Amino acid sequence: MTIQTPVIDFHGHLAVPAADALVAGTPGFAAELAAEQRSHSPESLAANQAQLGRLGPQLTDVATRLAELDAMGVDLQVVGPMPMHHYWADRELAARLARTTNEAVAAHCAQAPDRLAGLATVPLQHPYLAVAELSRAVSEYGLRGISVSTTVDGRELADERHDPVWARAEELGAIVFVHPWGCSLAERLATHYLGNTVGQPVETTVALSHLIFTGVLDRFPGLKLVVAHGGGYLPTYIGRSDHAWQARPDARGCREKPSSYLRRMWFDALVYTPQGLRQLVDAVGGDRVVLGTDYPFDMGVDDPVKRLDDAGFAPAERDDIAGGNAARLLGLARPLGGLS
Repeated sequence: MTIQTPVIDFHGHLAVPAADALVAGTPGFAAELAAEQRSHSPESLAANQAQLGRLGPQLTDVATRLAELDAMGVDLQVVGPMPMHHYWADRELAARLARTTNEAVAAHCAQAPDRLAGLATVPLQHPYLAVAELSRAVSEYGLRGISVSTTVDGRELADERHDPVWARAEELGAIVFVHPWGCSLAERLATHYLGNTVGQPVETTVALSHLIFTGVLDRFPGLKLVVAHGGGYLPTYIGRSDHAWQARPDARGCREKPSSYLRRMWFDALVYTPQGLRQLVDAVGGDRVVLGTDYPFDMGVDDPVKRLDDAGFAPAERDDIAGGNAARLLGLARPLGGLS
């Protein structure tokens, strides 16, 4: 494929039935399901199950995915596993889950290496195992980085125990895609699907705030963080964080004011409205935004290029958001990935 400025979607998902089979019937998965049930109304749980039943081909079949990318006007998609990281798993199960999932992502992308780039999962609850699986995913499977949730079985991403993972990702130049799964506010947002519509942006905002205020981004300035859903509420309300950093000594865990760290991350454009996208770009810069569809879920969009064009950016900035920024992040001078 020869493209001058490809349209790149940084936010696609893949289901891995073989990984699901590894956790089926385990106490940890039962607890995970129970937590999910507490966080959603019966109506939302039923809608979620019906959606998963409908989306089987989109979540697993390469030909179906490519046809829908064509319909959306997307040339390349970054594909990560459905964000079921199972951070409760013990070391043995966690290793099997990571390898099963990452092999599946690599094999899926290898069927269309000029159209698909893959992200791995790693068991962050076991940091040194996560380092090994990250290295394997990049060096053996040709994946471009990892997808992580916003907490690790209740532990913050910013916990120092994860530093070896960030150090290795920085060393490899691997992408770390932050995508929330679940909501710690649980029952409070169970009604009317608020756990997703409100809760997931809150989870992202909290996770990023911890990464900023605790100095993680000072320790790992080269970390390639890409954040789903426009970074939640943080980019457009970062002024309050800056004010706290300036006004209170107990908020001074980072070297610079918090808004400066937005320029060290990338954010997908899945904020739904032209006004929201312009506000995001105003906050973080046009060189820090990539397209994201959340394919193929109903909280995603199937017209990312139109939504970008509706925001009315100048041509060069529009092209950067459409694909130029993502191409640089992915290093598209190299082949796009799959099993090596």
